[in-house]
Amino acid sequence: MISAKNITLAYGKRVLFDEVNINFQKGNCYGVIGANGAGKSTFLKILSGEIEPNKGTVEITPGERMSFLKQNQFEFDECTVLNTVLMGHKKMWDVMHERELIYAKADFSEEDGIRAGELEAEFGEMGGYTAESDAATLLSSLGIKDDMHPSLMKDIPSNMKVRVLLAQALFGNPDILLLDEPTNGLDIETIGWLENFLADYENIVLVVSHDRHFLDTVCTHVADVDRSKIKVFTGNYTFWYESSQLMSRQINDKNKKVEEKRQALLDFIARFSANASKSKQATSRKKALEKLTIEEIEPSNRKYPGIIFQPLREVGNQILNVENLQKSVDGRVLFDKASFSVNKGEKIAFLSRDPLAVTSFFEIINENMQADGGKYEWGTTITKAYLPLENSEFFKEGLNLMDWLRQFVPAHVTDADEPFIRGFLGKMLFSGDDIMKKTNVLSGGEKVRCMVSRMMLQNPNLVTLDQPTNHLDLESIQSFNEGCIAFPGVVLLTSHDHTFMQTVANRIIELTPKGIIDRLMTFDEYMEDKRVKELREEMYA
Repeated sequence: MISAKNITLAYGKRVLFDEVNINFQKGNCYGVIGANGAGKSTFLKILSGEIEPNKGTVEITPGERMSFLKQNQFEFDECTVLNTVLMGHKKMWDVMHERELIYAKADFSEEDGIRAGELEAEFGEMGGYTAESDAATLLSSLGIKDDMHPSLMKDIPSNMKVRVLLAQALFGNPDILLLDEPTNGLDIETIGWLENFLADYENIVLVVSHDRHFLDTVCTHVADVDRSKIKVFTGNYTFWYESSQLMSRQINDKNKKVEEKRQALLDFIARFSANASKSKQATSRKKALEKLTIEEIEPSNRKYPGIIFQPLREVGNQILNVENLQKSVDGRVLFDKASFSVNKGEKIAFLSRDPLAVTSFFEIINENMQADGGKYEWGTTITKAYLPLENSEFFKEGLNLMDWLRQFVPAHVTDADEPFIRGFLGKMLFSGDDIMKKTNVLSGGEKVRCMVSRMMLQNPNLVTLDQPTNHLDLESIQSFNEGCIAFPGVVLLTSHDHTFMQTVANRIIELTPKGIIDRLMTFDEYMEDKRVKELREEMYA
């Protein structure tokens, strides 16, 4: 068990935590959620001992080992990949190092022999004799091939470094596992492997993530960081979100009888308890939900942006035709023979094992990049809005938000006065003096929210979204997701957010070096289809 007792932390007048008391129990996985800047990552650092609170203590059951996923990719640059993973079990690594130093002595004494024997026994008890093969297996499971294991960390790609650091955190079955954004840099297949790994994990896990599908799959509890406190709720992220929204609606609905409200909540709990049987963590989550009482459900204090795309006109029959489009970079074929037409009512998720492929395709159809061959044609009824992966070119001038958004008012708007502009910024939670902020000092999340304001201003009937959840907090992601589901127009998107792809898309197109795979199905159906799996291997071979 790990406990935080009376934890208080403040930076000047800004209080992150005020008298936080919380226990984390073995067998549970806690999803740590909260708005950007609430202190989620800071709390994990307090638990790990990396940050000292102003007041309070962290207590761990004696003898238990903690592991923390580190985000510093350069810390182990001079170490081999395999040794970096082995260092995840510090005690074993220290024993291994001392053992090697003793055996390397030229004047090996009787005392050295006794000490070596003690170390051998300790090493064996910790699983040291299979440590290297266990570490290699873990690396391979995370997509790091055997020939990379002897390489120095500084010599491998940054996306591979992330996986090595994840392997380091998971290595040796730690009693307490702290993971800060563990899915960053992972592809869909590797995220699936991690979900399965954590679903079977029997010790304590605390995880910070903006990936709702990941949180739903692995978490038995939610630890909500809000108003300088942390409160634990039973259930996964979706249960927390929907129950808090239901409770909020019930509080506002003063006319409903108390018993009707109570029954609605009980029905809600029963429905989620039944759904838990489909989860990878079915047993523990179902038992936890069965013990849940409605008194534990509280409304959320979060603010959710209003992301609503309102087309001025419906799309016509001709939307987008693509014929034999192709693109290569430095001799690497991103995609080839891409031919398809977009139809009314379609919301298409684009995939590729090469992330540059989809970004390049979106840049081409939005006239920001030239294709190497082929052509595309937009219908005359289409009004587009595009959220690019990289937005820095939009924020070079350092205008205030009001003047920045005013640049993008479309020609059909004749009354773009201050209240009109404020309305679009307000939907994205920029209110009061926020609108006088300069765009060159905005955070990554604030820039994305500005870009979404710009998109809504266009009244599009087709939106193209390249990684729309990047830099956003869970509240913005949730609102963006719901806005795309409700949008009556056409959506073209790619995202690492599994839930976004599954709930929005009704068609999947995968761009490969040998053509496209095109299926009218949901994202989950696509990823689980046996014929598609076989075809994917052929197209990337």
